[in-house]
This record gives sequence, structure tokens and C-alpha cells, in this order.
Amino acid sequence: MANISKYKTAVYPGSFDPVTYGHLDVLKRSLSIFDKVVVAVACNKKKPYLFKQSMRIDLIDRILKEDEEIDNNRVEVIALKGLLVKYVESINAKVIIRGLRAVSDFEYELQLAITNRTLNSDIETIFMMTAEKYSFLSSTIVKEISRLGGDVSSMVPKVIASELAKIYSKGENDETLM
Repeated sequence: MANISKYKTAVYPGSFDPVTYGHLDVLKRSLSIFDKVVVAVACNKKKPYLFKQSMRIDLIDRILKEDEEIDNNRVEVIALKGLLVKYVESINAKVIIRGLRAVSDFEYELQLAITNRTLNSDIETIFMMTAEKYSFLSSTIVKEISRLGGDVSSMVPKVIASELAKIYSKGENDETLM
């Protein structure tokens, strides 16, 4: 097993559609372990997104600039194109961070971790549990609550809540934003 303390950079991949306080919790705690965290915003062609990849990156950048708890000089936000393991290799990182909310996330995340380890046994995956108060939270739940007119301000940063309100007040749906 690799000694993760010797690695300076970790990659935190996800779709972040949209980013929630749970995602930010995992990012903040990752920064307490690593000198730098690369937030890799993924785009799965089989998955419908509310926000385009470029918009998700812009929103995360805006949040990082406003969040005083995050040293945004230690975070880089990129558009992940292609295989995660290839990207991790390309920046000479050795650690992938995956957030977990509940046991139900674990099976899927374990599959990904084993697959990534099969592709490159030098890359470690670290699972981080989100804070208990965010353990129920998912981007899907946030979008659904917002779509139905609910208040998501305790679940996402202000800029995300505002963007969701704009989208759903216009009656737009996932397909119109692709």
C-alpha cells in the first residue's frame, strides 16, 4: 500500500451538477491532507446534465473565490476529458478522492476504485465520508427540490441556489441546457 502522506496532489472527480455543501465539505477536508486538490469536472455522455460542463466549472470557480475557508490557490478546477486514470497519471498525482454519503454509495464507488486500480496499481483511491449533516444530500435531490419550488439555500452555496431558481422559474428542463 502506498504511503499517501508523501503525495502532494489529489484529484477529486465528479459531475458536480450542481456542487453542494457535501462536495465542498469533502474538498475542504481533502485540503487538510494534500497541498493541492484538482477538482475534475466530469462529463458522462450517457448522463443528462442540468448545467453544461463549462458552466459547472465557472460556478465552482466562483464559489471558491467567495469561500473564505478554502485557499483557492491550492485548488484547480479542470474539465475532465477522457479517462480519469490517464489524467491523474498526466499530472503525476497518485491519489483519487471519492466522497461517500451512505453505504448505498459504497458499492458503485468500490467498483470504480477497483477498476482504476486495475488500470494503474500505483494510484490510490481514498474514500471520504461527508459530514453527517450532508449525508442525505445529492445533486439530484437538490435539483428536484428546486424544480418543485423548494428552498435549497441550506444545501448549496448562494450562487447555485440563484442559478437553480433562474432555471426553474423559467420552466426550463435538463434538455434545454445541454
